[in-house]
Amino acid sequence: MKLSEEEKTELRASAQSAELRDDLMRVAQSRVNSLVVNGQVDMDRLLTFLDECNTFFGHLRKPFCPMIDQDMRL
Repeated sequence: MKLSEEEKTELRASAQSAELRDDLMRVAQSRVNSLVVNGQVDMDRLLTFLDECNTFFGHLRKPFCPMIDQDMRL
């Protein structure tokens, strides 16, 4: 997709906007990662999130199948 000269000029002008930079900085500062607790990823929250994503996409959850191999090498 090629941009017209008018679109290029508009993008350059908005990139130099101090107001836009300040707004985006405020958005970045108020961002919250709900999966991280005390600087570490909370696995319970992550698994709940992934289960919800699978439900949303219509994927069925696979039943837990324990590994029974005695000699596992990489």
